[in-house]
Amino acid sequence: MGKYIHFTEEEKNRANEVDLVDFLRYQGERLVSSGREKRLTSNHSITVRGNEWYDHATERGGYAIDFVKSHYGLSFPDAVLMLLGGEQKLSYRPASEKPIEKKPFALPPPNRDMRRVYAYLIKSRHLSREVVHCFAQANLLYESRELSADGMTEYHNAIFVGVDEAGIPRHAHKRGLYTEGKGFKGNVEGSSPAHCFHYVGSSDHLYVFEAPIDMLSFLTLYPQSWQDHSYVSLCGVGSQSMLWMLETYPHLQTVALCLDNDTPGHKASSRLETQLQEQGYTVERCLSQGKDWNEDISQTTQLAGYSMEMR
Repeated sequence: MGKYIHFTEEEKNRANEVDLVDFLRYQGERLVSSGREKRLTSNHSITVRGNEWYDHATERGGYAIDFVKSHYGLSFPDAVLMLLGGEQKLSYRPASEKPIEKKPFALPPPNRDMRRVYAYLIKSRHLSREVVHCFAQANLLYESRELSADGMTEYHNAIFVGVDEAGIPRHAHKRGLYTEGKGFKGNVEGSSPAHCFHYVGSSDHLYVFEAPIDMLSFLTLYPQSWQDHSYVSLCGVGSQSMLWMLETYPHLQTVALCLDNDTPGHKASSRLETQLQEQGYTVERCLSQGKDWNEDISQTTQLAGYSMEMR
């Protein structure tokens, strides 16, 4: 049973009033016009308008909380937390408000060092120092120092940078450097969903992950000649960054889907597999033993520690 979280009626109403178009675009989902509504390109049967959604295939729909529960496979508390903006209280536009002009994309201000990032990724998440250093040296990973809106709280996040084909930053994914509880994660406002955190190699293989830490965890588990292949994080479950990689780098012909080993991950993998096969790509499925690749690392580390204690 999940941890009980008490929400006030005002919080639940605020979550249910979130404009789904604004919310989905922030998550990196691509939407197209369908009359007065928007249709998800990742699932053409689903349309959204304001805080309402409808799945024409299953003939069911509702408001924002039910959509997040259904689309992302979350519990009620996790869905409400996500719509309320998580730990850092991101503010999604209510359906009753008129759209506001989006801020242009800008990388969060860097901290003067990366001590917290290295400590979090290597000690807490058990990633390879060599892999972390490689992406830090390429300016694709750094530590930010950000202040809350009232200037009273200082936040430090791991920033995973996504660049375009010219090497210009177009996307940034934040991961809170917390060691307890469910840490904050989200994309920086104005990020281009096509340019998520990635690496381009020379082979014809592209490995696809939900999150940057999943990607780095896989490289930690399978370090042999990893630079030969290409990798991309979806920073969610939308397909835009994967499709951009395939369009931009035509030598990529075989796609290995390495999404989470849970119901939402399986659902997204099936959708992406169909989409890729229709375009003529060879598709493989790679599953972690646990829920995700970082959980596999944690289990391996714990077993190694236990083995050492037994000697």
